Amino acid sequence: MPRRPENLYAQYHAHIYFAPATLAQARELSERAGRELMVVVGRVHERLVGPHPHWSCQLAFDAAEFDEVIGWLDANRNGLDVFVHGVTGDDFADHTAHAMWLGEESALDLRMFRR
Repeated sequence: MPRRPENLYAQYHAHIYFAPATLAQARELSERAGRELMVVVGRVHERLVGPHPHWSCQLAFDAAEFDEVIGWLDANRNGLDVFVHGVTGDDFADHTAHAMWLGEESALDLRMFRR
């Protein structure tokens, strides 16, 4: 199983990345996560949002669910890449130092977080 970000946070986000060809797969994964796990499923964005370099859907969950959610996502993502980060209020650190990947890593557009 992938390594948890180095600090334990109260909240986490997992962003499921997809492209037009994998939209249906991402929708199904997000819907299943909402039914089977203690996560809040955000909108499925068919456009770039925030620092994310791909279309995405956000899952929000508590630290108590971290191991279950990450294990489930890793086992069920079927080739989709997932970006996971803690939520501390420091967006730059959350998307860099407090982050991990399931699948292939992508470069985020961090310009919006520059201090």
